[in-house]
Amino acid sequence: MENKDYLNLALAKMHSGQWFGWKKDWTGEHRMSYENIIVHDDSITKPTEDEVNAKIQELKDAETARANAKTSGKAKLKAGEALTDAEIEALFGA
Repeated sequence: MENKDYLNLALAKMHSGQWFGWKKDWTGEHRMSYENIIVHDDSITKPTEDEVNAKIQELKDAETARANAKTSGKAKLKAGEALTDAEIEALFGA
């Protein structure tokens, strides 16, 4: 997943609804970057760049944990060992 995809996903998970968008006359190398975020909902303030980066890291860590649980779960199934709940969810989505 590219960084701009993580940025979009992180923002979407911070609040519900279409609360953010992107500047039409954007600056920098990418339109979908922190500096080009606009807030559509007056009841929401733009999160700090540190808050957004922390959410992105949280998403990346969760993705890594799922991948590790899936790998571990497969190995345990092959060895006939018991699985943890995280491994079962990673393998079967339940």
